[in-house]
Amino acid sequence: MIHEILPVGMLQCNCSVLGDEVSREGMVIDPGDNIDQILAILARHGLRLKMIVITHAHIDHIGGAAKLRTATGAPVYMHADDKMLSDRLDLQAAWLGVETPEDPGIDTAAREGDVLRLGATELQVLHTPGHTPGSLCLFLPAECKLIAGDTLFQGSVGRTDLPGGSTAALLQSIRAKLLVLPEDTVVTPGHGRETTIGRERRENPFVI
Repeated sequence: MIHEILPVGMLQCNCSVLGDEVSREGMVIDPGDNIDQILAILARHGLRLKMIVITHAHIDHIGGAAKLRTATGAPVYMHADDKMLSDRLDLQAAWLGVETPEDPGIDTAAREGDVLRLGATELQVLHTPGHTPGSLCLFLPAECKLIAGDTLFQGSVGRTDLPGGSTAALLQSIRAKLLVLPEDTVVTPGHGRETTIGRERRENPFVI
């Protein structure tokens, strides 16, 4: 499995580019910005973009999704509970003092229990509300990897003081759905360095 992590935009969101070496199918998770660089990675690996997945609808994760869909024709997957955030990208842009990006909408509503496929690789959709109502994580059991969005970080968790946030829901999501994964699961957070589930079980002061 190809997996390149590209920090994008002013907030350095970790955009993941995944690809299956056999089928050459690709997936981009959280294309917040820097679409030319994302397209260059896809081209370098000879990947055909099958889907664009948004872990949550904050502008730093969703801001470039409409441009990427226009460039590739790939559909956008996102949880419907975050539509209220994508509907207000103008307000989010004002907070950061940036131009308002186009709202990509939702082509396919991603839900708890869905299985997304790249070639023979399965990605399990976990609905992990708390940072936002529709926050998602993606677990790749064959790769023992978790794309965690802004739900879980190395030594920290997602903030809950923005509209739709809930500390109780966030901690419930992490404890019930993420910390139960194998301890050697590599976690790619929405920002910053990778970690493992085992490390967060032992050392994360917000959840132990």
